[in-house]
Amino acid sequence: MNLIPDPLHPAVVHFPIVLILLGALAAMVAAFWRGGHLPRFAALLLGLGALGAWVAVESGESGGGLLEAVTPQMETLVDAHETWAKRTFAITIVAALAAIGSALAGRWPRTARAVAVVAAVAAATAAYGVYETGHRGGMLVYRHAAGVTVAVNGPSVAKGSAAIPGGATEAQSKLNERDAD
Repeated sequence: MNLIPDPLHPAVVHFPIVLILLGALAAMVAAFWRGGHLPRFAALLLGLGALGAWVAVESGESGGGLLEAVTPQMETLVDAHETWAKRTFAITIVAALAAIGSALAGRWPRTARAVAVVAAVAAATAAYGVYETGHRGGMLVYRHAAGVTVAVNGPSVAKGSAAIPGGATEAQSKLNERDAD
């Protein structure tokens, strides 16, 4: 039994999405309400989100070359997705470092609040980057079937493929129409 999925990218991208979005929310609240452990929690979420974004970018780069080789149009879409992923990763690092700085500056309330505002703005920008990256990744998968293998004739034989129960001729014609776009 293999515990590491293949391909890895689709399995790991959802962790940084959740961590960055929750971290952005926590950072925005921590900019106005410094109670409890909220600044530390925001720093932890954004730090883990940055780490997860790094894993997602690296796993995407290792698998992205396979998709780029399919068509020139696919290469453009993969490049746009990759560009937004790298932007999101970079701004998440800034947000995480600012949130960590804000949590460490707790003894100096004005400084902590100012750094928390920087962290909140950076985290909100990272959340927007998550949206843009996810939108482009979703277009690759759901509009262009990137990384999706469909068995049209008979049972699924390819690893990770999805069988179409009945109506295989209709499904094949829809695939051909979509490929013509």
